[in-house]
Amino acid sequence: MNRPPPEQARRSRPRPIDADWLVLRGLRAAIASMLDRLAYQGGVALDFGCGSKPYEQLFTAAGLRYMGADFGSAADVGIDPAGWLKAADRSSDLVLSFQVLEHVRNLALYLSEAHRVLRKDGALLLSTHGTWLYHPHPEDHRRWTRRGLIAELSNHGFEVVECIPIVGPLAWTTIIRLTCAKFALDRIPALGPLIGGPLALLMNLRAVLEDAITPDWVKRENACVYLVLAKPHVDGTRS
Repeated sequence: MNRPPPEQARRSRPRPIDADWLVLRGLRAAIASMLDRLAYQGGVALDFGCGSKPYEQLFTAAGLRYMGADFGSAADVGIDPAGWLKAADRSSDLVLSFQVLEHVRNLALYLSEAHRVLRKDGALLLSTHGTWLYHPHPEDHRRWTRRGLIAELSNHGFEVVECIPIVGPLAWTTIIRLTCAKFALDRIPALGPLIGGPLALLMNLRAVLEDAITPDWVKRENACVYLVLAKPHVDGTRS
């Protein structure tokens, strides 16, 4: 049986000894829940900036034709160096964008391309950080408030239908401390990983409890990640 690449496995099936376990677990569950409500069986899902394609299986299992779009020749759909998608107008039922938007330099072009390839009755399913550590891949440009993300998408031709917060501030402060600790420990040969695993288990358990007691109204405006479902504006306008 073919094993998924390490980065794909880490993101799609995070382990409790991973520093971002709670965030990745919550994101996958939110994507799966959203997908259950979208009636696009037999349609095309274009993952715009697919990377290791961590959620491909979710979409193929739902009866969608999954197409990964990225730089380089290995992707199903190419992206040229300037950021243009090598896909036809109105060719996708779903455009997917998971943890990409914060890394995009030309936001207007990226969202314009997502809008261009969507069919009029299609949808954009997008996640990005509300708050997180700086992590260039290869660049890292922004973080979002919920209202700011909704407004930005509206300015570029999308109407937000739903915005789901994933992991509130009590938990994400613990996760950020854990991430820093794991980074330092992983640099210590032999001993570091032995300490890092149990430490991650303990701090992830703490984060689970912290997130459980965080009021929804706090998490709504102060999430680590937001998962957004958006539709093209009815009149097709965009900036």
